[in-house]
Amino acid sequence: MGIGSQSAGTLRAAIAFGVAVLMQCTAGVVLAQDLDDFDPQPSSRWSYSGDLLLRGERTELPVREIERLRSALRLGVSYLASDAVEFGIAGRFAVGSDDNRDNRSNLDNQRSDQAALDALWMRWHLSPEAVLLLGKERLPLRLSAMVWDEDLRPIGASLDWRREVRDFDSFGLVAGYFAPDFIYEDQSRLAAVQAAYRFREGAPWGGSVLLSYLHYSDLEELPPEGIARTNRVANGRLLSDYRLLSLQFSGRGELAQQPLELSVDLVRNLGADDADEAARASLVWGDRHRPGGWELGIAAQRIQRDAVLAAASDDDWWFHSFARGVMPWVGYGFSDVWNVRVAAFDERRDLANDDVRRYLIDLRARW
Repeated sequence: MGIGSQSAGTLRAAIAFGVAVLMQCTAGVVLAQDLDDFDPQPSSRWSYSGDLLLRGERTELPVREIERLRSALRLGVSYLASDAVEFGIAGRFAVGSDDNRDNRSNLDNQRSDQAALDALWMRWHLSPEAVLLLGKERLPLRLSAMVWDEDLRPIGASLDWRREVRDFDSFGLVAGYFAPDFIYEDQSRLAAVQAAYRFREGAPWGGSVLLSYLHYSDLEELPPEGIARTNRVANGRLLSDYRLLSLQFSGRGELAQQPLELSVDLVRNLGADDADEAARASLVWGDRHRPGGWELGIAAQRIQRDAVLAAASDDDWWFHSFARGVMPWVGYGFSDVWNVRVAAFDERRDLANDDVRRYLIDLRARW
């Protein structure tokens, strides 16, 4: 997966130059450490991570059925150069029972068969409150599934600032500029900013309010590449601009000694003249990431046709906009590493009478 354009190459070159400059700036910090701070075990500065997903899928469409098996393995390593600077790299390896030529028609955000660079980044803690991130890594904003797919790895730069407020609250700002790096080559860009107020962090109950603004540009290549999807297209171009305003609320607590979380996301596309609103709500009880932990959840969403950028919304859902649907699921944690989730989707496209049903069984390991 890559951008593959001249402007994308310029962005990559700028990031590489920035990383090189910062490496030079921080080298002195590393070399000037007191002998008392010398680490006699350099290997402790290295850390490793892995994420394995084994997925079985059955999707029932009005005109056809899809049954396939997909797998994806992410392997990463990071190096703590100093107390302030860390570097990381990761690869993604995927194999599926389908072919890559089917990814367009199956509305996938990632290729079924692939060996590619998944992440390459530098994280610099400018202060206890501010973190600069450069390179290819997860989007540092917290967004719902109808706005952004967590599997995407954009390329860019971001600054994350957070300050404690009172005893248990915090206020944070994240701003960045990215190449989203969608499944096919394009020149799209994303400028994003998010303000977050989190209250009672670490307490038995609490919550957060997040206000986000996402401004997409240079989207001309999405329709020719076949990833305009359910967004409206006129004369070979997207009909609407995509300037998304998202307001998220979440509250968490406990029920029967198990975690309980309710989340709501309200979205409006300020770049569309109509069909510009979306809403999502989810309720999760339990935690499948704990050994022996059960998890029950349900999500419901309604997305008008140009309310979100369909190329960026989560591809666990068949429709990326212009639809409504519900998703119940159940999960179980075998250990700190292994867990399983069984999810069902019941979706209906606007102006259509037939439902689309999708069933996913995900076995996942994270370490």
